[in-house]
Amino acid sequence: MSEEASEVDRFLALVATAQDRDISLTSIQAGLLVAAELGIAGDSRAFARMLGIAHSLVLRELNVLAEREEVLQIVKRDLRTMRVHYKLPPRDEV
Repeated sequence: MSEEASEVDRFLALVATAQDRDISLTSIQAGLLVAAELGIAGDSRAFARMLGIAHSLVLRELNVLAEREEVLQIVKRDLRTMRVHYKLPPRDEV
C-alpha cells in the first residue's frame, strides 16, 4: 500500500471516529474538523480541492459547524473568493 493511500485511510478512519463521537456530524463536517486538527486544511477552498468536492457544499457545512462555536471558529472570510478560514477553538475553551 502506498504512503498516500495509507494517509487517506487514516484520514477516513479519523472522520469515522469523529462521527462516532458526535452522530450529528455529516461526513463533510467531520472531515473539516479532522483536517483542521491535522493541519492539512484551514480554509474552505483548500478542503474542497483536497477532497474534490464543490466549494459551495463545504461552505454550507462549515457555516452549520460555525453555529456551534465550541466546535469550530471562523477566523476570516474573503468576500471576493468566498474562501472561509477556520480553526478549532483552543482546547481550554472546549
